[in-house]
Amino acid sequence: MKLSLRFRPSLGAVRSDGASQDGRSRAVALWLAGVALLVFAMIVVGGATRLTDSGLSITEWRPVTGAVPPLSDAGWAAEFEKYRRIPEYRYVNAGMSLAEFKTIFWWEWGHRFLGRIIGLAFAAPFLVFLAARRIPRGLVGRCWLLLGLGGLQGAVGWWMVSSGLSERVDVAPERLTVHLGLALVLLGALVWTALDAWRGPAKGAGRGAPVGAYGLFALVFVQCLLGGLVAGNDAGRVYTDWPLMSGRLFPAEYAHADGLWRTVTHSLAAVQLHHRLTGYLLFVVGWAFLAFTVRRTGRALNDSAAILAVVVTGQMLLGVVTLISAAPVGLGILHQAGAVLTFAAATVLAWTARRNPGRDEVLATAWTERRGSAKGAADTMLGAAT
Repeated sequence: MKLSLRFRPSLGAVRSDGASQDGRSRAVALWLAGVALLVFAMIVVGGATRLTDSGLSITEWRPVTGAVPPLSDAGWAAEFEKYRRIPEYRYVNAGMSLAEFKTIFWWEWGHRFLGRIIGLAFAAPFLVFLAARRIPRGLVGRCWLLLGLGGLQGAVGWWMVSSGLSERVDVAPERLTVHLGLALVLLGALVWTALDAWRGPAKGAGRGAPVGAYGLFALVFVQCLLGGLVAGNDAGRVYTDWPLMSGRLFPAEYAHADGLWRTVTHSLAAVQLHHRLTGYLLFVVGWAFLAFTVRRTGRALNDSAAILAVVVTGQMLLGVVTLISAAPVGLGILHQAGAVLTFAAATVLAWTARRNPGRDEVLATAWTERRGSAKGAADTMLGAAT
C-alpha cells in the first residue's frame, strides 16, 4: 500500500531576507491598517476642530516644541495674548475669557498632537521593517511616498491656518478643502497598501467592472471635497429646509458677485447645492453599480459594492438630518466620520475591482478546481487500492 502525502507551500513562507516569498506581509499590513485608523481619527478630530471654531487658537507652527502645551499661568497668558492679536478674536470672540480660550486651544493642540503621533506611528515601524527587510519589495517605494505625504500634510495644514491669521476671521475654504483632500489621499493610499501587503500583488488586471468602480471612487472623493467647501463656509447652517432651499429648487443667491471661482468656493448657496446634487448622484450611481455587479462579477466585488451602497445611503440620510438640524457639533462630527467611512469603503471597492475576475472566469475557476479535486480523490483511492 502506498501512502501519498501532498504538501502545499505556506502562503506566509519567508525568504532568507525576511520578506514574504509571495509579496505578502501580514505584520506590515496590520501596521499600515493601524496607521490608517489613526488618520481616520485625525480627520474626524479635524472636523471637530473646525466645528468648534478652534483651528486658529494656536497662531504659530512649531513642529517640535509645539508638542508641549503651556505648563504655567505665564505660558497660558502668552498663548492667549498671541490669539488676541488675530482678527478672529477681535471681530468674533472679543471678550473671551482665558478659560474659554483653553477649550478651543485643547481642540487644536489635540489635533496637531495626533498628527505628531501618526508621524511616529508610521516612521518608527517603517524604519524597523525596512532594516529587517520585512516590507515586500514592491511596497518599499510606496511606503517612502506615504512618509512624504504625511510630512506634506503637516505643511499644508499650516498653510491653511496661516490664511486666517491676518485678513480673515477663519481659514480660507479652498485651503481647508485641499487639506481635507490630501488627508483622504493619505488614508486611501494607506488602506490600499495595507490590502496589498495582506493579499500580495495582483496577478493581473481585473475584469468586469474596474472602470466603473474607479469612477464611483472618484465621485465619492469629489463629494468629500464639496463637503469640505460646505464646512469651510459654514454653509451647513443655512438653507436648512429640505429638499428645497429657502423654498426654491434653485437658490436665488447662487452666483457670487466676484465671478465663477468665488461662486464655486465661497457662495453659501452654491457650495451647498453642489453638495446636495452630488449626493443624490452618488446615491443613484452607487445602487446602479451594485445592480451591475450582481450578474457580472465575482462575489468579493459584489459584496464591496453592496457595502458602499448601504454606507452611501446612510451617509445621505445623516446629511439630511444634520442639515435640517442646522449642523450641531455632534451631528456635524458624525457626518464627517461617515464621509471618511464612505471614502474608505470606496477605496476597498476600487482595490477589489482591480483584482476582480469576471463572473465567467469565477465559474471556470470553480469548475477547474472541482475537476482537480475529483481527480485527486480518484488518484488517492487508486493508490490505496494498490
